[in-house]
Amino acid sequence: MDFSFTKEEEAFRQELRDFLKTELPPDWKGIDEWNTEEEWQLTQQWAKKLAARGWLTLSWPKEYGGGGGTIMEQLVYREEMYYGLVPGVDMGVGGIAWVGPSLMLFGTEEQKREHLPPIGRGDRFWCTGYSEPGAGSDLASLQLRAVAEADEWVLNGQKVWTSCAHRAHWCWLAARTDPNAPKHRGISMFIVDMKTPGITVRPLINTANEHSFNEIFFDDVHIPKRNLVGELNRGWYHLATALDFERARPAIARSAFCRRFLDELVAYAKETASNGKPLGQDPVVRRKLADMAVEVETMRMIAWRIAWMQSKGLIPNYEASMGKVYGDEVTERLVNTGMELMGMHGLLEAGSKWAPLKGCVAVNYLRMPGSKHGGGSDEIQKNIVALRGLGMPRGKD
Repeated sequence: MDFSFTKEEEAFRQELRDFLKTELPPDWKGIDEWNTEEEWQLTQQWAKKLAARGWLTLSWPKEYGGGGGTIMEQLVYREEMYYGLVPGVDMGVGGIAWVGPSLMLFGTEEQKREHLPPIGRGDRFWCTGYSEPGAGSDLASLQLRAVAEADEWVLNGQKVWTSCAHRAHWCWLAARTDPNAPKHRGISMFIVDMKTPGITVRPLINTANEHSFNEIFFDDVHIPKRNLVGELNRGWYHLATALDFERARPAIARSAFCRRFLDELVAYAKETASNGKPLGQDPVVRRKLADMAVEVETMRMIAWRIAWMQSKGLIPNYEASMGKVYGDEVTERLVNTGMELMGMHGLLEAGSKWAPLKGCVAVNYLRMPGSKHGGGSDEIQKNIVALRGLGMPRGKD
């Protein structure tokens, strides 16, 4: 099995590294892209900077504003960008990773012409309206209604845990269009302008005291009939495809982030003394870091497998779920390892002069509960792997 990249791909990787070395400050530790107004402005600036080089939608067809690159080039790009903690890589939640690809498959030509080029230019940010107070792991139980009236759809209901809704221009929305059909067969997908009257966005602050999540209320929201995506009442199948796109992304993102985080923990262990010796000379510490290095590299191999499948026109269904759940587990173990190495100092947040790695351990430790549920909880991912990957029988309700 050959794990090497082509000469062209390696040259592209070096081009990306040279670009980041020039554009990012030497002590760059990343930002929370949607939290403060300053960070949000920086995120938009970076999205446009990446778009100007044709990298933001690198693997999209050129006719839709993409770069016409390959899936493997996109893998290289995302690895370097996520390792560098670059803002704006996926431009909010979903526009590049799953809304655009889903519109290419299911959208009308009018929808493609209207929405894909602005995504590719870094001009249009998206949020995703899936979860509801009574529909999370059992997403097919969603109850937000879309009722046809003349040449419009009227939306009423609520979404929750919607990342980036307070920043997004448009929403990729799942709604119930046939309440009398079996729950998987009465759902349709819509695209909704977030400036439409009747939409109210309220913040949900996470355990890291960051504003990334939101709840959205739809009160008699009127949208054009043309905003239906794909076939009426077949939205569950369109949504499932979008989830495959969505779950393929974290494997690359998490593996690159964890490589960066592990490298910084190794440097910290070499530079920090305990009982007169560097932490890195402690055999217990060395063993823990070595174990994490093996796990991080395993996660990277899973990400490469997913990208390879996509490059061959295959759909990484259970493989994407496998990458997502394993990535969650490895990230959590790595963050916990960092907390163990740093002791009480690991609890210090950014802004404290005593915080190691500018508070990176503390903030990621606090983010993990939400991260493990975003895009589908780990329990749901394991069920997908069991059913579709291992061929195990479905349990009775």
